[in-house]
Amino acid sequence: MSLAHAIPLATGPQAPMRLVDALRILRQPMPGAQPFEVQLVCGFTPLHLETFLGAQVQLLLPQGNRVATRTGLFGDLAGNLRKLDGAQIRAAAIVFEWPDFDPRLSLRSLGGWGPDAVEDILKHAQAKAAEYGDILRHMPKGISLALSMPTLPLPPADTIPGWQSGVFELSLRSVIASLAATAARRPHTRVLSAQRLDQVSAPAARFDARSEIVGGFPYTAAHTAALAGQLAQLLVKRQPMKGIVTDLDDTLWNGIAGEVGPANVHWDLDNKSILHGLYQQMLKSLAAQGTLIAVASKNEPATVERTFERPDIVLTKDRVFPMEVHWGPKSGSVSRILKKWNIGADAVVFIDDNPAELGEVKQAHPQIETILFPKNNPQAAAELMERLRDLFGKEIVSEEDRFRLDSLRQSGAMTEAEGTSLLPESFLETAAAEIRIQYAKDAGDARPFELINKTNQFNLNGRRLTESVWRDLLADPACLLQVVSYSDKFGPLGKIGVLLGRQEGDTVRIGSWVLSCRAFSRRIEHQCLRQIFERPGVAKVIFDFEATAKNGPARTFLEQMLGGEAALTRAAFEERSPKLYHTVTLED
Repeated sequence: MSLAHAIPLATGPQAPMRLVDALRILRQPMPGAQPFEVQLVCGFTPLHLETFLGAQVQLLLPQGNRVATRTGLFGDLAGNLRKLDGAQIRAAAIVFEWPDFDPRLSLRSLGGWGPDAVEDILKHAQAKAAEYGDILRHMPKGISLALSMPTLPLPPADTIPGWQSGVFELSLRSVIASLAATAARRPHTRVLSAQRLDQVSAPAARFDARSEIVGGFPYTAAHTAALAGQLAQLLVKRQPMKGIVTDLDDTLWNGIAGEVGPANVHWDLDNKSILHGLYQQMLKSLAAQGTLIAVASKNEPATVERTFERPDIVLTKDRVFPMEVHWGPKSGSVSRILKKWNIGADAVVFIDDNPAELGEVKQAHPQIETILFPKNNPQAAAELMERLRDLFGKEIVSEEDRFRLDSLRQSGAMTEAEGTSLLPESFLETAAAEIRIQYAKDAGDARPFELINKTNQFNLNGRRLTESVWRDLLADPACLLQVVSYSDKFGPLGKIGVLLGRQEGDTVRIGSWVLSCRAFSRRIEHQCLRQIFERPGVAKVIFDFEATAKNGPARTFLEQMLGGEAALTRAAFEERSPKLYHTVTLED
Protein backbone atom coordinates (compact mmCIF):
# COMPACT_ATOMS: atom_id res chain seq x y z
CA MET A 1 0.00 0.00 0.00
CA SER A 2 1.40 3.40 -0.95
CA LEU A 3 2.02 6.05 1.66
CA ALA A 4 -0.64 8.31 0.19
CA HIS A 5 -3.27 5.60 0.64
CA ALA A 6 -2.13 4.91 4.20
CA ILE A 7 -2.95 8.45 5.31
CA PRO A 8 -6.45 8.98 6.74
CA LEU A 9 -8.33 11.15 4.26
CA ALA A 10 -11.69 11.77 5.86
CA THR A 11 -12.01 15.14 7.57
CA GLY A 12 -14.77 14.25 10.01
CA PRO A 13 -14.54 12.46 13.38
CA GLN A 14 -13.01 9.00 13.12
CA ALA A 15 -13.13 5.98 15.39
CA PRO A 16 -10.06 6.69 17.56
CA MET A 17 -7.17 4.28 17.86
CA ARG A 18 -7.39 2.32 21.09
CA LEU A 19 -4.51 2.13 23.53
CA VAL A 20 -4.36 -1.65 23.14
CA ASP A 21 -3.99 -1.21 19.36
CA ALA A 22 -1.19 1.32 19.83
CA LEU A 23 0.69 -1.02 22.15
CA ARG A 24 0.27 -3.92 19.72
CA ILE A 25 1.75 -1.85 16.89
CA LEU A 26 4.75 -0.81 18.96
CA ARG A 27 5.42 -4.37 20.18
CA GLN A 28 5.57 -5.94 16.74
CA PRO A 29 9.03 -7.43 16.14
CA MET A 30 11.03 -5.68 13.41
CA PRO A 31 14.49 -7.26 13.28
CA GLY A 32 17.12 -5.17 11.54
CA ALA A 33 14.92 -2.07 11.29
CA GLN A 34 16.53 1.37 11.22
CA PRO A 35 15.52 3.53 14.21
CA PHE A 36 13.46 6.65 13.56
CA GLU A 37 13.85 8.64 16.76
CA VAL A 38 11.17 11.13 17.76
CA GLN A 39 11.38 13.44 20.77
CA LEU A 40 8.06 14.35 22.37
CA VAL A 41 8.33 17.76 24.03
CA CYS A 42 5.49 18.86 26.30
CA GLY A 43 5.05 20.50 29.67
CA PHE A 44 2.68 17.87 31.07
CA THR A 45 3.44 14.23 31.79
CA PRO A 46 3.43 12.55 28.36
CA LEU A 47 1.69 9.34 29.52
CA HIS A 48 -0.45 7.90 26.68
CA LEU A 49 0.45 10.63 24.18
CA GLU A 50 3.91 9.07 23.85
CA THR A 51 2.36 5.67 23.13
CA PHE A 52 -0.20 6.90 20.60
CA LEU A 53 2.33 9.13 18.85
CA GLY A 54 4.81 6.28 18.48
CA ALA A 55 2.15 3.97 17.04
CA GLN A 56 0.79 6.55 14.59
CA VAL A 57 4.29 7.41 13.36
CA GLN A 58 5.10 3.71 12.94
CA LEU A 59 2.07 3.25 10.68
CA LEU A 60 3.34 5.97 8.33
CA LEU A 61 7.04 5.12 8.27
CA PRO A 62 8.55 3.46 5.18
CA GLN A 63 9.29 -0.22 5.56
CA GLY A 64 12.52 -1.01 7.37
CA ASN A 65 12.16 1.82 9.90
CA ARG A 66 11.15 1.51 13.54
CA VAL A 67 10.00 4.42 15.68
CA ALA A 68 11.73 5.16 18.99
CA THR A 69 10.21 7.92 21.13
CA ARG A 70 11.87 9.94 23.88
CA THR A 71 10.44 12.39 26.38
CA GLY A 72 11.87 15.10 28.60
CA LEU A 73 11.31 16.33 32.14
CA PHE A 74 7.79 16.96 33.37
CA GLY A 75 6.90 20.65 33.73
CA ASP A 76 9.92 22.12 31.88
CA LEU A 77 8.95 22.65 28.26
CA ALA A 78 11.52 25.40 27.64
CA GLY A 79 14.30 23.31 29.15
CA ASN A 80 13.30 20.29 27.09
CA LEU A 81 13.37 22.42 23.93
CA ARG A 82 16.87 23.68 24.69
CA LYS A 83 18.11 20.12 25.17
CA LEU A 84 17.10 18.99 21.69
CA ASP A 85 20.31 17.78 20.08
CA GLY A 86 20.43 17.75 16.30
CA ALA A 87 23.11 15.05 16.34
CA GLN A 88 20.84 12.56 18.11
CA ILE A 89 17.26 13.58 17.34
CA ARG A 90 16.04 14.22 13.81
CA ALA A 91 12.34 14.76 14.54
CA ALA A 92 10.44 16.30 17.44
CA ALA A 93 6.76 16.81 18.27
CA ILE A 94 6.25 19.93 20.39
CA VAL A 95 2.88 20.14 22.14
CA PHE A 96 2.03 23.47 23.76
CA GLU A 97 -0.84 23.86 26.21
CA TRP A 98 -2.03 26.91 28.15
CA PRO A 99 -0.02 26.22 31.35
CA ASP A 100 3.18 26.38 29.28
CA PHE A 101 2.50 30.11 28.91
CA ASP A 102 1.42 30.68 32.51
CA PRO A 103 0.90 28.08 35.30
CA ARG A 104 -2.26 29.90 36.38
CA LEU A 105 -3.96 28.57 33.23
CA SER A 106 -4.01 25.10 34.80
CA LEU A 107 -6.32 23.35 37.26
CA ARG A 108 -3.19 22.28 39.19
CA SER A 109 -2.25 25.83 40.22
CA LEU A 110 -3.72 28.29 42.77
CA GLY A 111 -1.85 31.33 41.51
CA GLY A 112 -4.99 33.42 41.14
CA TRP A 113 -7.69 34.32 38.61
CA GLY A 114 -9.91 37.34 38.13
CA PRO A 115 -9.69 40.93 36.89
CA ASP A 116 -6.45 41.69 38.75
CA ALA A 117 -4.70 38.54 37.51
CA VAL A 118 -5.52 38.34 33.80
CA GLU A 119 -3.37 41.34 32.82
CA ASP A 120 -0.36 39.81 34.53
CA ILE A 121 -1.12 36.40 33.01
CA LEU A 122 -1.14 38.01 29.57
CA LYS A 123 2.22 39.71 30.16
CA HIS A 124 3.74 36.48 31.40
CA ALA A 125 2.35 34.60 28.37
CA GLN A 126 3.85 37.19 26.02
CA ALA A 127 7.26 36.75 27.66
CA LYS A 128 7.06 32.95 27.47
CA ALA A 129 5.99 33.09 23.83
CA ALA A 130 8.99 35.30 23.04
CA GLU A 131 11.25 32.83 24.85
CA TYR A 132 9.85 29.87 22.91
CA GLY A 133 10.16 31.76 19.64
CA ASP A 134 13.82 32.53 20.32
CA ILE A 135 14.54 28.88 21.16
CA LEU A 136 12.85 27.71 17.96
CA ARG A 137 14.79 30.20 15.83
CA HIS A 138 18.07 28.81 17.18
CA MET A 139 17.05 25.14 17.02
CA PRO A 140 19.54 22.89 15.16
CA LYS A 141 18.59 23.00 11.48
CA GLY A 142 18.72 19.23 11.12
CA ILE A 143 15.65 18.62 13.31
CA SER A 144 12.19 18.34 11.76
CA LEU A 145 9.56 19.86 14.03
CA ALA A 146 5.82 19.24 14.34
CA LEU A 147 4.09 21.85 16.50
CA SER A 148 0.69 21.78 18.16
CA MET A 149 -0.52 25.02 19.71
CA PRO A 150 -2.94 24.82 22.70
CA THR A 151 -5.88 22.54 21.95
CA LEU A 152 -7.76 22.67 25.28
CA PRO A 153 -10.38 25.16 26.48
CA LEU A 154 -9.10 28.06 28.56
CA PRO A 155 -9.92 27.82 32.27
CA PRO A 156 -12.27 30.54 33.63
CA ALA A 157 -9.46 32.90 34.61
CA ASP A 158 -11.41 35.87 33.27
CA THR A 159 -14.70 36.93 34.87
CA ILE A 160 -16.76 37.70 31.77
CA PRO A 161 -19.43 35.17 30.65
CA GLY A 162 -18.10 32.16 28.78
CA TRP A 163 -20.08 32.94 25.64
CA GLN A 164 -18.15 36.19 25.20
CA SER A 165 -14.55 36.64 23.99
CA GLY A 166 -12.99 39.46 25.96
CA VAL A 167 -9.78 41.41 25.48
CA PHE A 168 -7.82 38.93 27.61
CA GLU A 169 -8.77 35.84 25.60
CA LEU A 170 -8.45 37.57 22.22
CA SER A 171 -5.05 39.02 23.13
CA LEU A 172 -3.84 35.67 24.46
CA ARG A 173 -4.89 33.86 21.30
CA SER A 174 -3.15 36.54 19.23
CA VAL A 175 0.09 35.84 21.13
CA ILE A 176 -0.24 32.14 20.33
CA ALA A 177 -0.98 32.80 16.66
CA SER A 178 2.09 35.02 16.37
CA LEU A 179 4.29 32.31 17.89
CA ALA A 180 2.87 29.74 15.46
CA ALA A 181 3.58 32.01 12.48
CA THR A 182 7.16 32.54 13.70
CA ALA A 183 7.66 28.79 14.04
CA ALA A 184 6.20 28.05 10.60
CA ARG A 185 8.90 30.21 8.98
CA ARG A 186 11.61 27.86 10.24
CA PRO A 187 12.69 25.26 7.65
CA HIS A 188 11.45 21.72 8.28
CA THR A 189 8.78 22.98 10.68
CA ARG A 190 5.09 22.15 10.29
CA VAL A 191 2.31 23.53 12.46
CA LEU A 192 -0.77 21.42 13.12
CA SER A 193 -3.99 22.77 11.61
CA ALA A 194 -6.43 23.76 14.34
CA GLN A 195 -9.26 23.59 11.83
CA ARG A 196 -8.50 19.99 10.90
CA LEU A 197 -8.06 18.99 14.54
CA ASP A 198 -11.49 20.45 15.28
CA GLN A 199 -12.91 18.17 12.59
CA VAL A 200 -11.38 14.98 13.93
CA SER A 201 -11.57 15.76 17.66
CA ALA A 202 -14.60 17.55 19.08
CA PRO A 203 -13.32 20.50 21.19
CA ALA A 204 -15.82 19.84 23.98
CA ALA A 205 -14.59 16.25 24.41
CA ARG A 206 -10.84 16.89 24.75
CA PHE A 207 -10.24 17.84 28.37
CA ASP A 208 -10.11 15.25 31.15
CA ALA A 209 -10.22 17.29 34.37
CA ARG A 210 -9.77 14.30 36.66
CA SER A 211 -6.72 13.03 34.77
CA GLU A 212 -5.26 16.53 34.78
CA ILE A 213 -5.65 17.00 38.53
CA VAL A 214 -4.68 13.49 39.60
CA GLY A 215 -1.94 12.62 37.13
CA GLY A 216 -0.96 15.79 35.28
CA PHE A 217 -2.21 14.44 31.92
CA PRO A 218 -4.97 16.69 30.53
CA TYR A 219 -6.39 14.75 27.55
CA THR A 220 -9.17 12.27 27.04
CA ALA A 221 -8.14 9.04 25.31
CA ALA A 222 -9.99 9.96 22.12
CA HIS A 223 -8.32 13.37 21.87
CA THR A 224 -4.92 11.85 22.63
CA ALA A 225 -5.30 9.43 19.72
CA ALA A 226 -6.56 12.14 17.36
CA LEU A 227 -3.82 14.61 18.27
CA ALA A 228 -1.14 11.92 17.89
CA GLY A 229 -2.48 11.02 14.46
CA GLN A 230 -2.29 14.60 13.23
CA LEU A 231 1.23 15.09 14.64
CA ALA A 232 2.40 11.87 12.99
CA GLN A 233 1.34 13.16 9.59
CA LEU A 234 3.43 16.28 10.19
CA LEU A 235 6.47 14.24 11.25
CA VAL A 236 6.45 11.68 8.43
CA LYS A 237 6.38 13.62 5.19
CA ARG A 238 4.11 11.92 2.69
CA GLN A 239 4.51 12.04 -1.09
CA PRO A 240 1.52 13.50 -2.97
CA MET A 241 -0.33 11.51 -5.59
CA LYS A 242 0.37 12.45 -9.19
CA GLY A 243 -2.71 12.57 -11.38
CA ILE A 244 -6.50 12.87 -11.66
CA VAL A 245 -8.56 11.33 -14.45
CA THR A 246 -11.98 12.95 -14.62
CA ASP A 247 -15.26 12.35 -16.39
CA LEU A 248 -16.98 15.31 -18.08
CA ASP A 249 -20.80 15.08 -18.30
CA ASP A 250 -22.42 15.60 -14.88
CA THR A 251 -18.94 15.74 -13.35
CA LEU A 252 -16.80 18.53 -14.78
CA TRP A 253 -20.04 20.24 -15.81
CA ASN A 254 -23.76 19.79 -15.17
CA GLY A 255 -25.66 18.23 -18.06
CA ILE A 256 -24.98 15.94 -21.02
CA ALA A 257 -23.20 18.02 -23.64
CA GLY A 258 -24.15 15.66 -26.47
CA GLU A 259 -27.86 15.99 -25.64
CA VAL A 260 -28.31 19.64 -24.63
CA GLY A 261 -25.42 21.10 -26.62
CA PRO A 262 -22.11 22.66 -25.46
CA ALA A 263 -23.77 26.01 -24.77
CA ASN A 264 -26.31 24.52 -22.38
CA VAL A 265 -24.15 22.67 -19.88
CA HIS A 266 -23.42 24.69 -16.73
CA TRP A 267 -21.10 25.11 -13.78
CA ASP A 268 -22.31 28.28 -12.07
CA LEU A 269 -24.47 29.47 -9.18
CA ASP A 270 -27.25 30.91 -11.35
CA ASN A 271 -27.92 27.52 -12.91
CA LYS A 272 -27.64 25.70 -9.56
CA SER A 273 -24.50 23.90 -10.71
CA ILE A 274 -21.82 25.68 -8.68
CA LEU A 275 -20.49 22.31 -7.40
CA HIS A 276 -19.16 21.58 -10.88
CA GLY A 277 -17.56 25.02 -11.08
CA LEU A 278 -15.89 24.51 -7.72
CA TYR A 279 -14.62 21.14 -8.90
CA GLN A 280 -13.14 22.77 -12.01
CA GLN A 281 -11.58 25.43 -9.81
CA MET A 282 -10.01 22.77 -7.60
CA LEU A 283 -8.57 20.89 -10.57
CA LYS A 284 -7.18 24.12 -12.01
CA SER A 285 -5.50 24.90 -8.69
CA LEU A 286 -3.98 21.42 -8.47
CA ALA A 287 -2.81 21.60 -12.09
CA ALA A 288 -0.99 24.84 -11.28
CA GLN A 289 1.07 23.00 -8.67
CA GLY A 290 2.01 20.14 -10.99
CA THR A 291 -0.84 17.64 -10.62
CA LEU A 292 -1.63 15.93 -13.91
CA ILE A 293 -5.25 16.25 -15.10
CA ALA A 294 -6.70 14.01 -17.84
CA VAL A 295 -10.16 13.36 -19.26
CA ALA A 296 -11.87 10.01 -19.85
CA SER A 297 -15.30 10.65 -21.37
CA LYS A 298 -17.80 8.76 -23.50
CA ASN A 299 -18.62 11.55 -25.88
CA GLU A 300 -18.15 13.03 -29.32
CA PRO A 301 -14.75 14.74 -29.63
CA ALA A 302 -16.21 17.72 -31.51
CA THR A 303 -18.81 18.30 -28.77
CA VAL A 304 -16.18 18.28 -26.07
CA GLU A 305 -13.93 20.54 -28.12
CA ARG A 306 -16.70 23.16 -28.46
CA THR A 307 -17.48 22.99 -24.75
CA PHE A 308 -13.87 23.66 -23.81
CA GLU A 309 -13.87 26.63 -26.21
CA ARG A 310 -16.42 28.45 -24.04
CA PRO A 311 -14.79 31.56 -22.52
CA ASP A 312 -16.36 30.97 -19.10
CA ILE A 313 -14.91 27.52 -18.53
CA VAL A 314 -12.76 27.44 -15.38
CA LEU A 315 -10.53 24.44 -16.17
CA THR A 316 -9.14 25.37 -19.56
CA LYS A 317 -8.04 22.83 -22.17
CA ASP A 318 -4.37 23.78 -21.87
CA ARG A 319 -4.32 22.34 -18.32
CA VAL A 320 -5.60 18.91 -19.44
CA PHE A 321 -3.56 16.10 -21.03
CA PRO A 322 -4.45 13.76 -22.50
CA MET A 323 -8.11 13.76 -23.47
CA GLU A 324 -9.61 10.32 -24.10
CA VAL A 325 -12.96 11.15 -25.71
CA HIS A 326 -14.75 8.30 -27.53
CA TRP A 327 -17.36 5.61 -26.87
CA GLY A 328 -15.02 2.84 -25.74
CA PRO A 329 -14.62 1.54 -22.18
CA LYS A 330 -13.15 4.01 -19.72
CA SER A 331 -10.79 1.37 -18.37
CA GLY A 332 -9.07 1.44 -21.76
CA SER A 333 -8.93 5.23 -21.62
CA VAL A 334 -7.31 5.07 -18.20
CA SER A 335 -4.77 2.51 -19.49
CA ARG A 336 -3.72 4.82 -22.30
CA ILE A 337 -3.57 7.83 -19.98
CA LEU A 338 -1.33 5.98 -17.54
CA LYS A 339 0.93 4.98 -20.42
CA LYS A 340 1.22 8.55 -21.65
CA TRP A 341 1.88 9.81 -18.14
CA ASN A 342 4.20 6.84 -17.54
CA ILE A 343 3.04 6.44 -13.93
CA GLY A 344 1.36 3.69 -11.94
CA ALA A 345 -2.33 3.43 -11.15
CA ASP A 346 -1.65 3.69 -7.41
CA ALA A 347 -0.63 7.34 -7.90
CA VAL A 348 -3.88 8.28 -9.67
CA VAL A 349 -7.47 9.13 -8.75
CA PHE A 350 -10.39 8.50 -11.13
CA ILE A 351 -13.52 10.61 -10.58
CA ASP A 352 -16.90 9.94 -12.23
CA ASP A 353 -20.58 10.47 -11.38
CA ASN A 354 -21.49 6.94 -12.53
CA PRO A 355 -20.85 4.07 -10.06
CA ALA A 356 -20.80 1.55 -12.91
CA GLU A 357 -17.94 3.41 -14.62
CA LEU A 358 -16.04 3.55 -11.35
CA GLY A 359 -16.48 -0.19 -10.90
CA GLU A 360 -15.34 -0.98 -14.44
CA VAL A 361 -12.18 1.10 -14.04
CA LYS A 362 -11.48 -0.30 -10.57
CA GLN A 363 -11.78 -3.87 -11.85
CA ALA A 364 -9.23 -3.18 -14.58
CA HIS A 365 -6.94 -1.11 -12.35
CA PRO A 366 -7.31 -2.37 -8.75
CA GLN A 367 -4.71 0.06 -7.38
CA ILE A 368 -6.42 3.20 -8.65
CA GLU A 369 -8.37 5.36 -6.19
CA THR A 370 -11.94 5.78 -7.48
CA ILE A 371 -14.24 8.55 -6.21
CA LEU A 372 -17.92 9.12 -6.97
CA PHE A 373 -18.59 12.75 -7.87
CA PRO A 374 -21.41 13.94 -5.56
CA LYS A 375 -23.26 16.11 -8.06
CA ASN A 376 -26.34 16.61 -5.84
CA ASN A 377 -24.70 16.73 -2.42
CA PRO A 378 -23.00 20.04 -1.52
CA GLN A 379 -21.62 18.71 1.77
CA ALA A 380 -20.04 15.69 0.09
CA ALA A 381 -18.66 17.96 -2.65
CA ALA A 382 -16.99 20.18 -0.04
CA GLU A 383 -15.48 17.08 1.56
CA LEU A 384 -14.24 15.97 -1.88
CA MET A 385 -12.30 19.24 -2.24
CA GLU A 386 -10.65 18.63 1.12
CA ARG A 387 -9.85 15.06 0.17
CA LEU A 388 -8.19 16.12 -3.08
CA ARG A 389 -6.21 18.73 -1.18
CA ASP A 390 -4.95 16.04 1.19
CA LEU A 391 -4.06 13.63 -1.60
CA PHE A 392 -2.32 16.10 -3.91
CA GLY A 393 -1.35 19.09 -1.76
CA LYS A 394 2.29 20.26 -1.62
CA GLU A 395 4.15 22.51 0.77
CA ILE A 396 6.39 23.86 -2.00
CA VAL A 397 5.69 24.13 -5.73
CA SER A 398 8.98 23.55 -7.55
CA GLU A 399 10.08 24.68 -10.96
CA GLU A 400 9.76 21.09 -12.14
CA ASP A 401 6.12 21.03 -11.04
CA ARG A 402 5.32 24.05 -13.18
CA PHE A 403 6.45 22.59 -16.50
CA ARG A 404 5.71 18.89 -15.94
CA LEU A 405 2.62 18.99 -18.17
CA ASP A 406 4.39 20.69 -21.08
CA SER A 407 7.25 18.19 -21.01
CA LEU A 408 4.79 15.27 -21.06
CA ARG A 409 2.97 16.79 -24.03
CA GLN A 410 6.25 17.18 -25.91
CA SER A 411 7.35 13.64 -25.14
CA GLY A 412 3.97 12.24 -26.14
CA ALA A 413 3.92 14.14 -29.42
CA MET A 414 7.44 13.02 -30.33
CA THR A 415 6.91 9.33 -29.57
CA GLU A 416 3.52 9.25 -31.31
CA ALA A 417 5.04 10.83 -34.41
CA GLU A 418 7.70 8.12 -34.50
CA GLY A 419 5.30 5.31 -33.58
CA THR A 420 7.60 4.05 -30.83
CA SER A 421 8.36 4.74 -27.18
CA LEU A 422 12.05 5.13 -28.06
CA LEU A 423 13.28 8.45 -29.36
CA PRO A 424 15.02 8.13 -32.75
CA GLU A 425 18.75 8.67 -33.14
CA SER A 426 18.14 11.69 -35.36
CA PHE A 427 16.13 13.36 -32.62
CA LEU A 428 18.74 12.67 -29.95
CA GLU A 429 21.48 14.02 -32.18
CA THR A 430 19.69 17.30 -32.97
CA ALA A 431 17.87 17.91 -29.67
CA ALA A 432 20.62 20.22 -28.29
CA ALA A 433 20.33 18.35 -24.99
CA GLU A 434 22.05 19.82 -21.95
CA ILE A 435 22.64 17.96 -18.70
CA ARG A 436 23.66 19.69 -15.49
CA ILE A 437 25.04 17.46 -12.75
CA GLN A 438 25.24 18.98 -9.31
CA TYR A 439 27.48 17.27 -6.77
CA ALA A 440 27.09 19.89 -4.03
CA LYS A 441 24.72 18.75 -1.26
CA ASP A 442 21.98 21.32 -0.75
CA ALA A 443 19.83 20.37 2.25
CA GLY A 444 17.42 23.17 1.37
CA ASP A 445 16.55 21.64 -2.02
CA ALA A 446 13.45 19.48 -1.54
CA ARG A 447 13.31 18.14 -5.10
CA PRO A 448 15.96 15.34 -4.81
CA PHE A 449 14.32 13.94 -1.67
CA GLU A 450 10.95 14.06 -3.42
CA LEU A 451 12.32 12.14 -6.41
CA ILE A 452 13.92 9.46 -4.24
CA ASN A 453 10.61 8.77 -2.49
CA LYS A 454 8.10 8.91 -5.32
CA THR A 455 9.84 7.67 -8.48
CA ASN A 456 9.04 4.00 -9.08
CA GLN A 457 9.96 2.81 -12.57
CA PHE A 458 13.61 3.80 -12.83
CA ASN A 459 14.36 3.15 -9.20
CA LEU A 460 17.32 1.00 -8.20
CA ASN A 461 15.61 -0.77 -5.29
CA GLY A 462 12.42 1.03 -4.25
CA ARG A 463 13.80 2.00 -0.85
CA ARG A 464 12.13 5.02 0.72
CA LEU A 465 14.07 7.39 2.96
CA THR A 466 12.87 9.41 5.92
CA GLU A 467 13.82 13.07 6.09
CA SER A 468 16.22 12.34 8.93
CA VAL A 469 18.07 9.62 6.99
CA TRP A 470 18.21 11.89 3.95
CA ARG A 471 19.81 14.70 5.92
CA ASP A 472 22.26 12.26 7.53
CA LEU A 473 23.36 11.17 4.07
CA LEU A 474 23.83 14.75 2.95
CA ALA A 475 25.93 15.46 6.05
CA ASP A 476 28.17 12.41 5.40
CA PRO A 477 31.37 13.55 3.60
CA ALA A 478 31.82 10.07 2.12
CA CYS A 479 28.40 10.15 0.44
CA LEU A 480 28.45 10.81 -3.32
CA LEU A 481 25.39 12.68 -4.62
CA GLN A 482 24.42 13.43 -8.20
CA VAL A 483 21.42 15.71 -8.82
CA VAL A 484 20.70 15.73 -12.54
CA SER A 485 18.85 18.43 -14.50
CA TYR A 486 17.96 18.22 -18.19
CA SER A 487 16.87 20.60 -20.95
CA ASP A 488 16.82 20.55 -24.74
CA LYS A 489 15.54 22.73 -27.57
CA PHE A 490 11.98 21.77 -26.70
CA GLY A 491 12.26 23.12 -23.15
CA PRO A 492 13.52 22.19 -19.71
CA LEU A 493 12.56 19.14 -17.67
CA GLY A 494 14.24 20.45 -14.51
CA LYS A 495 15.73 18.13 -11.91
CA ILE A 496 14.88 14.64 -13.05
CA GLY A 497 17.52 12.33 -11.55
CA VAL A 498 19.19 11.55 -8.24
CA LEU A 499 22.08 9.14 -7.62
CA LEU A 500 23.41 8.35 -4.15
CA GLY A 501 26.58 6.34 -3.73
CA ARG A 502 29.84 5.93 -1.92
CA GLN A 503 33.36 5.55 -3.31
CA GLU A 504 35.48 2.83 -1.74
CA GLY A 505 38.91 2.70 -3.35
CA ASP A 506 38.42 2.26 -7.10
CA THR A 507 34.75 1.22 -6.70
CA VAL A 508 31.59 3.28 -6.44
CA ARG A 509 28.67 1.48 -4.80
CA ILE A 510 25.34 3.05 -5.78
CA GLY A 511 22.72 2.65 -3.05
CA SER A 512 19.91 4.78 -4.51
CA TRP A 513 19.33 5.87 -8.10
CA VAL A 514 16.12 7.26 -9.57
CA LEU A 515 15.21 8.87 -12.86
CA SER A 516 11.90 10.57 -13.58
CA CYS A 517 9.74 8.85 -16.19
CA ARG A 518 9.65 12.15 -18.11
CA ALA A 519 13.34 11.70 -18.86
CA PHE A 520 13.20 8.19 -20.31
CA SER A 521 14.78 7.39 -23.69
CA ARG A 522 17.15 10.36 -23.64
CA ARG A 523 20.17 8.30 -22.48
CA ILE A 524 20.50 10.37 -19.34
CA GLU A 525 21.18 7.28 -17.25
CA HIS A 526 24.16 6.47 -19.50
CA GLN A 527 25.53 9.96 -19.04
CA CYS A 528 25.19 9.69 -15.26
CA LEU A 529 27.37 6.57 -15.28
CA ARG A 530 29.86 8.14 -17.65
CA GLN A 531 30.35 11.00 -15.24
CA ILE A 532 30.85 8.54 -12.38
CA PHE A 533 33.64 6.86 -14.36
CA GLU A 534 35.15 10.29 -15.07
CA ARG A 535 35.76 10.80 -11.36
CA PRO A 536 39.38 10.24 -10.25
CA GLY A 537 40.27 6.64 -9.48
CA VAL A 538 36.93 5.04 -10.37
CA ALA A 539 37.33 1.72 -12.19
CA LYS A 540 34.03 -0.05 -11.53
CA VAL A 541 30.50 0.48 -10.24
CA ILE A 542 28.37 -1.85 -8.11
CA PHE A 543 24.60 -1.41 -7.92
CA ASP A 544 22.47 -2.24 -4.85
CA PHE A 545 19.64 -3.45 -7.07
CA GLU A 546 16.46 -5.05 -5.80
CA ALA A 547 13.60 -5.95 -8.13
CA THR A 548 10.22 -4.43 -7.29
CA ALA A 549 6.82 -4.72 -8.91
CA LYS A 550 7.41 -1.45 -10.76
CA ASN A 551 11.10 -0.92 -11.50
CA GLY A 552 11.20 -2.85 -14.76
CA PRO A 553 12.93 -0.02 -16.71
CA ALA A 554 15.77 0.08 -14.18
CA ARG A 555 16.11 -3.71 -14.28
CA THR A 556 16.22 -3.73 -18.08
CA PHE A 557 18.85 -1.01 -18.18
CA LEU A 558 21.10 -2.78 -15.67
CA GLU A 559 20.76 -6.11 -17.49
CA GLN A 560 21.91 -4.43 -20.68
CA MET A 561 24.83 -2.67 -19.05
CA LEU A 562 26.05 -5.45 -16.74
CA GLY A 563 25.76 -8.32 -19.21
CA GLY A 564 25.42 -10.80 -16.37
CA GLU A 565 28.39 -9.46 -14.38
CA ALA A 566 28.17 -8.35 -10.74
CA ALA A 567 29.96 -5.05 -11.37
CA LEU A 568 30.24 -2.64 -14.29
CA THR A 569 33.78 -1.84 -15.33
CA ARG A 570 34.85 1.23 -17.25
CA ALA A 571 35.75 -0.89 -20.30
CA ALA A 572 32.36 -2.67 -20.27
CA PHE A 573 30.54 0.64 -19.98
CA GLU A 574 32.37 2.11 -22.98
CA GLU A 575 31.62 -1.00 -24.99
CA ARG A 576 27.89 -1.13 -24.18
CA SER A 577 26.98 2.54 -23.95
CA PRO A 578 25.28 4.09 -26.99
CA LYS A 579 26.50 7.36 -28.42
CA LEU A 580 25.78 10.30 -26.14
CA TYR A 581 25.05 13.76 -27.52
CA HIS A 582 24.55 15.80 -24.36
CA THR A 583 26.44 18.90 -23.38
CA VAL A 584 27.36 18.31 -19.73
CA THR A 585 27.94 20.90 -17.03
CA LEU A 586 29.33 19.79 -13.66
CA GLU A 587 28.78 21.75 -10.46
CA ASP A 588 30.78 20.68 -7.40
